[in-house]
Amino acid sequence: MIAAGITAPLVSIVDQTPIAFAAETKKGFLSMTDKKDGYSFLYPFGWQEVVIEGQDKVFKDVIEPLESVSVNLIATSKQDIRDFGSPQEVAETLIKKVLAPATQKTKLIGAAEHDVDGKAYYTFEFVAQAPNFTRHALSAVCIGNGKFYTLTTGANERRWDKMKDRLFTVIDSFRIFNV
Repeated sequence: MIAAGITAPLVSIVDQTPIAFAAETKKGFLSMTDKKDGYSFLYPFGWQEVVIEGQDKVFKDVIEPLESVSVNLIATSKQDIRDFGSPQEVAETLIKKVLAPATQKTKLIGAAEHDVDGKAYYTFEFVAQAPNFTRHALSAVCIGNGKFYTLTTGANERRWDKMKDRLFTVIDSFRIFNV
């Protein structure tokens, strides 16, 4: 069921909170709010916006190409992320079918559900191994406004220890709001 509902470009960004959240900027981060699509998140200062077909929003580090955050949206008739299954089931499906190429070896590290302002969010951590690099990533997914939101951020495994706190800030800041 999940594959049928989300095989379109991965939806990145999940969580719901009031629009006012965007004003709560943390030191070393910039705020991004999309009032048209109803989401917001923080991203590290110095990352630049790039346009990537199939993604609603992408910011990446200009020096470290694997350090990025992206948001993807797809239409859905579902009202709640739990309608797709457990956090682990949703994470495994997204990782295998959307978030990593089929040629990469992937491993789900953990998945969880949390509630923000009455809206369920799933967050998960995973690694995707290509022949010449391993990407350590975090994703958050949520449903609202008739859309399945997916926010994914990550870094090269060799820089994970340096970047993980910043990347968790990105994931934890993700919110969707009614539009």
